Amino acid sequence: MFSHAIGFDDAPFARGHRGDVPVFGTVFARHTLHAVVSGRVRRDGRNSTDELTRLVGTSGAAEHLHLILLQGVALAGFNVVDAHALGRATGLPVLIVARRAPDLDRIRRALLTRVPGGARKWRLIEALGPMEPCRGVMVQRVGLTFPQAEVALAGLTVTGRIPEPLRAAHLIAGGVTRGSSRGGRV
Repeated sequence: MFSHAIGFDDAPFARGHRGDVPVFGTVFARHTLHAVVSGRVRRDGRNSTDELTRLVGTSGAAEHLHLILLQGVALAGFNVVDAHALGRATGLPVLIVARRAPDLDRIRRALLTRVPGGARKWRLIEALGPMEPCRGVMVQRVGLTFPQAEVALAGLTVTGRIPEPLRAAHLIAGGVTRGSSRGGRV
């Protein structure tokens, strides 16, 4: 059902970095890597939705994809993805995955007091509703049911609890940026 997916993660960046941050996507058919795409999003900006939409389109697999996976709802700090708009633009459901639920009070305070456009970004996060425990991770869903999310995670996860498209995107992002990759924070 959700055997073909693309997962996105951003590259590590220095705390004081301003400007663009690389983002990587990996296209999987079940447990097999078929393609890698890369782009850039602005640190704390608002271009992540447009950039991910573009990357899905240039992946060479857009017509075969069943699902978009995100490692959290924000890239490059607080460049919050509008998951509903991403789903509409691509015609694909979006599954946001995190190892643990984020501290929403802390995120809300940071967005509303320190981030340009923070109120709009907070509304995007609120529109997703609370994260739900699902197969050992926390998820938010756009365009798929909870049972469908369970099936997708079961079919795309091999090692640990993180689905392969996200795990691979994380490793590639670290390897390209740092010169070597390591597991851990996915």
